[in-house]
Amino acid sequence: MKKNYEIDMCHGPLLGKICFFAIPLMCSTILQLLFNAADIIVVGRFAGDNSLAAVGSNTSLINLITNLFVGLSIGTNVVVARFYGARNREEISNTIHTSILLSIMSGIILTAVGLVGIRPLLVWMNTPAEVMDLAELYLKIYFLGMTSTMIYNFGSAILRAVGDTRRPLYYLILAGFVNVVLNLIFVIKFRWDVAGVAIATVISQTISAALIIMCLMRDSGMVRLELHKLKIHRKQLYMIIRIGLPAGIQGIIFSISNVLIQSSVNLFGATIMAGNSASINVEHFVWFAMNAFHHTALSFTSQNLGAGNYRRILKILFLSQLCVVLTGSVLGVLCIIFRHGLISIYSTSEPVIQAGMIRLLRVCGPYVICGMMDTMVGSIRGIGYSLMPTIVSLLGACAFRILWLMTIFQIPRFHTIQIIYISYPVSWAITLAAHIVCFIWAFRKVCRRHYQA
Repeated sequence: MKKNYEIDMCHGPLLGKICFFAIPLMCSTILQLLFNAADIIVVGRFAGDNSLAAVGSNTSLINLITNLFVGLSIGTNVVVARFYGARNREEISNTIHTSILLSIMSGIILTAVGLVGIRPLLVWMNTPAEVMDLAELYLKIYFLGMTSTMIYNFGSAILRAVGDTRRPLYYLILAGFVNVVLNLIFVIKFRWDVAGVAIATVISQTISAALIIMCLMRDSGMVRLELHKLKIHRKQLYMIIRIGLPAGIQGIIFSISNVLIQSSVNLFGATIMAGNSASINVEHFVWFAMNAFHHTALSFTSQNLGAGNYRRILKILFLSQLCVVLTGSVLGVLCIIFRHGLISIYSTSEPVIQAGMIRLLRVCGPYVICGMMDTMVGSIRGIGYSLMPTIVSLLGACAFRILWLMTIFQIPRFHTIQIIYISYPVSWAITLAAHIVCFIWAFRKVCRRHYQA
């Protein structure tokens, strides 16, 4: 008998189920973003522009270091969903216990890498001297919580695979409330500056991870976690890596291009850095809302592939794209209309606000293209092709942005912050077109293989 938090992805009307799956996931990812936004708002208003730049400018660096292992959690989602669609209880159990142990190992590795490599990476990114020590302190504390972050990512990927996006939302609401309260206490009362927001983030991440583990341990269905069964199963590990490693590499590639762009932004000084950081955080609310449909396409497609429902996969893609276009267009326009007020949430400095609006105008309007691109990637990975979108993203987005910085940006008349920002929508459009061609080719190949079997 199905639990009320699970969704039957393989039968019945799709649109309502897609929305029922995506909306809690959308809220969950936005709440995750609020962890970082709360940090930035508090330090921007109560600690100063240098602290704002130190906390806000490191998103791309954090992603660079963590995306490989976050990609493996995508592999977990695909593998669990496929076995769930096929109703293979033993394979699901082996995947879950492999994934949780893998998440713990990943967190330990990330903490070690973060503690040792932060300073050289900040230097490589041209971080200004007045921001350097604050950024290093924030990141070292932040990376102490990486094991909790990985456990939450892998655990929530398991729950998403069976259609449960609500319980992760409940856990993040609690953890997010704790994060905001501790931010205010540590920064305003104790004057701990960037260390305070980092400690608050680590504590909240640990709470959300503990709740995910308790949820899986108490589950009475196919996704039950039993700690004494934690073990790396080679078959499941191989499947997770085959799907997740290319996804992680793609994330790293995107992060490298974003780090290079951030290092170019850093050349314009702390005020532009702070405005850029504020705008990125506003944009991320739009991206996370759209990205819910990437995960929706991924989970729904994977389950229906396991169940052999090939025609249903095309309907999933069409409806997911329709939802992402509506979501991205509405939110993008709203961000442009209310851009001054949104940026002023993060800083009261008018030069910082003006710098933030420059980016918001050029990036947030066409952001819907990025959402469509990511949703195509979810569908391609859902039918079992993970390396292909990685290669396409490497060439269409990342290599293009790097080439843009090395050529157009180097021309004196184009050596402006606006030219840096324009590289984003142009690269999204190129990559989206390539992903559409790849999906058509891959889906036809999957169908031929199915009908010939």
